[in-house]
Amino acid sequence: MFDKLDDILIHYEELMLELGNPSVTEDQNRFRRLMKEQADLAPLVETYTEYKKAKMAVEDSLTILDEENDEEMREMAKEELSDAKKQIEVLEQELKILLLPKDPNDDKNIILEIRAGAGGDEAALFAAELYRMYVNYSESQHWKVELISVNENGIGGFKEVVAMVTGKGAYSKLKYESGVHRVQRVPETESGGRIHTSTATVAVMPEAEDVDVVIEDKDCRIDVMRASGNGGQCVNTTDSAVRLTHIPTGIVIYSQTEKSQLQNKEKAFRLLRSKLYDMELEKRQNSEAEERRSQIGTGDRSEKIRTYNFPQGRVTDHRIKLTLYKIDSIMNGDITELLDSLIAADQAAKLAKVNETM
Repeated sequence: MFDKLDDILIHYEELMLELGNPSVTEDQNRFRRLMKEQADLAPLVETYTEYKKAKMAVEDSLTILDEENDEEMREMAKEELSDAKKQIEVLEQELKILLLPKDPNDDKNIILEIRAGAGGDEAALFAAELYRMYVNYSESQHWKVELISVNENGIGGFKEVVAMVTGKGAYSKLKYESGVHRVQRVPETESGGRIHTSTATVAVMPEAEDVDVVIEDKDCRIDVMRASGNGGQCVNTTDSAVRLTHIPTGIVIYSQTEKSQLQNKEKAFRLLRSKLYDMELEKRQNSEAEERRSQIGTGDRSEKIRTYNFPQGRVTDHRIKLTLYKIDSIMNGDITELLDSLIAADQAAKLAKVNETM
């Protein structure tokens, strides 16, 4: 499995030499491409270098044990041998994970779409809380969140909210959030103290670039109108809101968060491009053989993936059977443990499939 890693080491050294050449910086596109390749390869190169050192330490320790008569030196060699073997086991696992085929969308920005499901106003309030949870988490990762559209219910809830999250690795971490999120609690409007169950659906789509999806002008209809709802001085006074209809699919996108019609139009097209790209990805995933798909769902929007139980203070992810009793911090954006556990489970499932074929 590690056969080609020495070639990657040589390529990495050549890459570093190239980056050190002053003429490379003159071509900014080439420089950015090389920098990205260097950043992508660095974790693999560093881990493989440590792995080679550990293998060398094993050989050195075995040589000492074979040739040395001094008991103290032999004991030291045995200790070093044991430590190096343990290190090799850990590093082998890390290398296997680093060598897993990378999702080509992992480095992309995302379109985040949250819709209130069953439960009326309570579902809309929950959708708004989920949105704030993702905004807080994104800020902790130093990602930028741009609101594209929001449909409020008048009491602080969101019937639907769409936003763009821009930042390194946004899709790689948040792609596991797609699915149905369920909340169990006593609504403020409930006088009898009964626990209600409401739902919200989350969709995480990689932002599509122009090369990913081609949109023909003849397939689109653009309507402009005055923005509605609360806003600044320009809202309700200029035709800044845009409704974009994609005729072949029937997708309708409404964008009104910017003061400029041009900016709203640009946001609407970015969202349409990502929706069409996501539809294509879903088709591709559905056509794949079941055994080739990851055990951790990242596509089925109807899958109930998580329950937020307020009376018990717990959050349960049903895909990996993980329950955490820290609902307040999770709702405030502390979802790192959840996401790390999902990533680890996904990697373990993929590794198991690799091991089956070896």
